[in-house]
Amino acid sequence: MRKSIGFLFLTLFFFACNPKEEVDLIVYNANIYTVDETFSKATSIAVKDGKFVEVSENNLTQKYKSKDLLDAQGNTIVPGLIDAHCHFYGLGLNQQVVDLVGTKSYNEILEKVEAFQKERQSSFILGRGWDQNDWEDKNFPTKDKLDEMFPQTPVALERVDGHAYLVNQKALDMAGITDKTVVTGGEIVKENGKIIGVLVDSPMAMVDAVMPKPDRKTQIQALKDAEKLCFDYGLTTVNDAGLHRSTIELIDSLQNTGDLSIRVYAMVSNTTENLDHYLEKGIVKTDKLNVRSVKVYGDGALGSRGAALKAPYSDKEDHFGAMITPMDQMEALAERIAATEYQMNTHAIGDSANIVVLRAYQKALEGKSDRRWKVEHAQVISEMDFDYFKNGIIPSVQPTHATSDMYWAEDRLGEERVKGAYAFKKLLGKAGTVALGTDFPVERVSPFLTFYAAVARKDLENYPEGGFQIQDALSREETLKGMTIWAAHSNFEENEKGSIEIGKWADFVILSDDIMNVPEDNIPQLKAEQVFLSGEQVK
Repeated sequence: MRKSIGFLFLTLFFFACNPKEEVDLIVYNANIYTVDETFSKATSIAVKDGKFVEVSENNLTQKYKSKDLLDAQGNTIVPGLIDAHCHFYGLGLNQQVVDLVGTKSYNEILEKVEAFQKERQSSFILGRGWDQNDWEDKNFPTKDKLDEMFPQTPVALERVDGHAYLVNQKALDMAGITDKTVVTGGEIVKENGKIIGVLVDSPMAMVDAVMPKPDRKTQIQALKDAEKLCFDYGLTTVNDAGLHRSTIELIDSLQNTGDLSIRVYAMVSNTTENLDHYLEKGIVKTDKLNVRSVKVYGDGALGSRGAALKAPYSDKEDHFGAMITPMDQMEALAERIAATEYQMNTHAIGDSANIVVLRAYQKALEGKSDRRWKVEHAQVISEMDFDYFKNGIIPSVQPTHATSDMYWAEDRLGEERVKGAYAFKKLLGKAGTVALGTDFPVERVSPFLTFYAAVARKDLENYPEGGFQIQDALSREETLKGMTIWAAHSNFEENEKGSIEIGKWADFVILSDDIMNVPEDNIPQLKAEQVFLSGEQVK
């Protein structure tokens, strides 16, 4: 009896002398995919000072104490999702203009623009999201009806891919564009020698120059609107593919004051002013902002036939698309960036643009290691060119582009050339990683649509049966890695985010269902039920 009493006393004494460590948050009873090196699972996490302090298969409430306990009730938790290629600021600005995404005809566009103008009475009407490939008449629209409706008010409506404008005559006049205007790196589309109002790539800048610039209040509202949309879908880091210095500094300012929380990997837009500043300044890194890359445009988009191809478009005789950044400039730019710590991330859609970019990378990076330069989109690759990705080049791809373009991609490329398009699995096999994004607002924000497009290669109507070029589908594990740890690696941030591991930021998402096991057709309906950034709930 005395021994029993003594043992009890010692036990109580031990626990009294060894109280539970206090942490800020404990989540338990969860189905956690850590996405660590072995893709291990856990059931409980403890968070302190914004970072994971323990990840365990045991209930950590037995080891730690916290005022904030969360019973996950068996729900699935994944690392905070990363969109490796998007236009975060652009998404926010789009909330301030006419939303044309999903329009099924030119007449529907005109109705939306008319309704917007009745409400807003804008001095310069802006909109974005039209795609003639979704219409019964797949030809480019013309400006005639816009001229009738708005003879004195300039109108500029951006195509969904961001590589074409439809403008009216007033906007053309303000920009100084006439039938004698000569451009390189794009096209002023004409029919029978007459300008129809569609501008592809480089001439768009002439209209940009006369557009009213959003004031600071509008810019701030745009960033906040974009952040809310991203948090709603479980995105905790966004890679904005092309920002100017003023916007980057505004983001930094708002993050410092706590008015903006989302983590931003900012690719600096390729302008003389931006490069002169940032390449000289060096990497800019805080807990929420990372500026260490330059976004370059190689060519245009396939949907507007601006992508640069080695052979003519199959549906437009003698038309090859165009390089926005010519080969000699691409090589010189690569050499300049390679001499700094900055990463080069280049938009390349067509097979001609891709080989120009890949060769420029190979030449500039000779003798250099672990530079992690990216090809953004890597959309159409010739069979002979895939091996360039063995050299440490990272393909940054957007799975929903495949399922958006699949209806007409073969028309543009032909039966043989389309086989090297949207080849995510093959790219992964060569590069060892892929970084996955959406390119929103070109595509929808939802990372669950990204996941579905990557693994099923189908649209939301379950088309096509068996999946589009299904041999290039990714597994669920590969897809989740591409949206977390591989995306973080592509940003040089794999030691601070991208997986649920001790010492990393406590960015995580509680999902409505098990993303790794839910029936394939149910993936698009997944929801981010709760979202945490540095252990703080943001949704």
